[in-house]
Amino acid sequence: MSHAPRILAFAGSTRAGSWNKKLVKIAADSAREAGAEVTLLDLKHYPLPIFDQDLEAAAGLPENAQKLKALFVSHHGLLISSPEYNSSISALLKNTIDWVSRAVPGEPPMAAFRGKVASLICASPGALGGLRGLVHLRSILGNIGVIVLPDQVAISRAHEAFSADDALKDPDQAGKVREIGKTLAETSRRLLREA
Repeated sequence: MSHAPRILAFAGSTRAGSWNKKLVKIAADSAREAGAEVTLLDLKHYPLPIFDQDLEAAAGLPENAQKLKALFVSHHGLLISSPEYNSSISALLKNTIDWVSRAVPGEPPMAAFRGKVASLICASPGALGGLRGLVHLRSILGNIGVIVLPDQVAISRAHEAFSADDALKDPDQAGKVREIGKTLAETSRRLLREA
């Protein structure tokens, strides 16, 4: 398909039974149905040390940071499902962003993020569904040049929200999550055409 946007979809969790991994897959499937080329990424396959500028100065970007950065650079949009840890984002997600944001000589600042478009979703067992963490994630991404779309979905009581086949039990919730994926695909396509 011409002008097919490439979307990188992932959760800020490595847990095998992560609700956010289940959630991002639903939105990713919808983005794919809307014509996007979607890469579903599991950060568990890209372990990284905690960001350390001394480590970077001594050895450069770790191999997994280089691989992740290449993935970010090669995609037009980001679909992120972010768990809420202590009213913020997970250390895993922040560390990933920190490593991927690092510039190499001859590269413009924030090359992996600037001009990308992103959609945010979350799932949490709490009553707010992870919304407090999305406030922080939206701020971080906006400050590094990402265009974060205004609509977002938070699934509360996530431990009860999914069926045995990892679908959302509530059809209204499922529809809203699918709309997030579709809108990201459509917006990414429009921006790609204008570029």
